[in-house]
Amino acid sequence: MELAYLWPVTAAIDEHGRLTIGGCDVAGLAQQYGTPLYLLDEATFRDACRAYVAALRAGYPGESAVHYASKAWLNTAIAHLVANEGLGLDVVSGGELYVALRAGFPPERIHMHGNAKPRAELEQALAAGIGQIVVDNLDELALLVSLTAHRSQPQPVALRLAPAIAADTHAHIQTGQATSKFGLPLAALDTAAGLLRDTPGLRLVGLHAHLGSQLFDLAPYAAAVGVLLDCAAHLRERYALTIAEINPGGGLGVAYVSGQEHPDVTAYAALLGRTLAEGCARRGLPLPRLVIEPGRSIVARAGVALYTVIATRPLPPSHDPGAATRFVHVDGGMGDNIRPALYGAHYTAILATRAHAPAEETVHISGRYCESGDVLLHHAHMPRAVVGDIVAVAAAGAYTLSMASTYNLVPRPAVLLVSDGTARLIQRRETYEDLATRDVPVLLEQWHVPPHRPVPANSE
Repeated sequence: MELAYLWPVTAAIDEHGRLTIGGCDVAGLAQQYGTPLYLLDEATFRDACRAYVAALRAGYPGESAVHYASKAWLNTAIAHLVANEGLGLDVVSGGELYVALRAGFPPERIHMHGNAKPRAELEQALAAGIGQIVVDNLDELALLVSLTAHRSQPQPVALRLAPAIAADTHAHIQTGQATSKFGLPLAALDTAAGLLRDTPGLRLVGLHAHLGSQLFDLAPYAAAVGVLLDCAAHLRERYALTIAEINPGGGLGVAYVSGQEHPDVTAYAALLGRTLAEGCARRGLPLPRLVIEPGRSIVARAGVALYTVIATRPLPPSHDPGAATRFVHVDGGMGDNIRPALYGAHYTAILATRAHAPAEETVHISGRYCESGDVLLHHAHMPRAVVGDIVAVAAAGAYTLSMASTYNLVPRPAVLLVSDGTARLIQRRETYEDLATRDVPVLLEQWHVPPHRPVPANSE
């Protein structure tokens, strides 16, 4: 199919022009389960996991590991897939850790990130015995020193450093520059090392950096590895600390629209492996374990969002031949995918029952939420959509439902795992009862409501 690299590996168009994913008729699933509806293609997800593992093994002579960045999208089924593929898991909150442990994910394969981890979540991670806590700042390190003072087995930690490398991506998803909220400034490395050297409850095992998200230029990754190795050499020489793990993070970009690059996982892994091996040789360091943290590039392409066209609205005529002629209103939007409103993300969409039909008009596909910025696709070239059509949006697996909200008190969508002609419900649609579960009823008679007194007319 056209632009196949944007869609799941199982995506196809049947003889009737209907989109199928995982051997399932997409429009049929929308009719059965309702919309908005998200599909997760199992084959695409597994293929991406395996591609990373194979690429690291081929590109790096030392030990390596792939950890799925669960902030991209996590639920119980995804945790099961990640565990089944032998990957580790990165979590950034107590909630993500809870879901992972509830799914039976091995705690020793879990790393915890976050620039502002509450004390309760650090205690939760310590109690679970997770494999590593990635320390983001000196205040967190001091708290961990206190929390682990009486441990007989030290908790493994890594230091997240801010390498002062500005990657080429949207400002909202840059994380490696010196002014980022994330990571220890390089000038704080000695203070952190001194604390760790004198703390038996913590064991420094690694150095970490993360440059941002949706990155296509690989050169900054090599620069980040160089910074981490310089720090490792400094820690060895000054504090006799050996760094066993180097983690340059994740963030490899994916294609969302025509013309964007398809991620080259092999080239990415080869660059990291070569840079790390050569850098260790120059500095006289032993080969550390190389860990990476892909999230978007594993799950984005595996996810497809489905919406029903509810209404349309014509736009004023324009002299610009590329201008949109109509709004096409759908039954989802920023509540389940805030990325377009948050930082101008772009997507590709087709009509699920007329997937082969040529484009007839340019439209804005707009959401149902009470915000003018709730537009999922600007200037989408589409066949003429009518009320009841099913719109399928490609590459919707990352940072959509993980950032979903109940704005306007609209329930969040259901999710189906599709594979070999079978669709399995892995997350049910939220109900109105779910929305009210946290509310605490208050009887009005418990409150003193003063009687209404009309304001007297101005006698003057």
